[in-house]
Amino acid sequence: MNQWLWAATALLALELPLVGYAAVARRLDALVALEAAGSIGALALIALAEGFHRTAYTILGVVASVLVFAGGMVFVRFFDRELES
Repeated sequence: MNQWLWAATALLALELPLVGYAAVARRLDALVALEAAGSIGALALIALAEGFHRTAYTILGVVASVLVFAGGMVFVRFFDRELES
């Protein structure tokens, strides 16, 4: 096991408290926790790709980071509409 796999394991372990908090928090606070978990997950995917020496899979982490950001913006837009009414 190399340092990339250890880093990916640590990153995935860091997601557990964020997901636990998102389960009990208010919706907007839970969104922030899920955004952080998504970013950490994307970093874990990149570390796993490097750890298994599959550099072609690095694009999966890059795409995941873009989708996490875009998904967060969509949810913020819906929450904004809900708070106004």
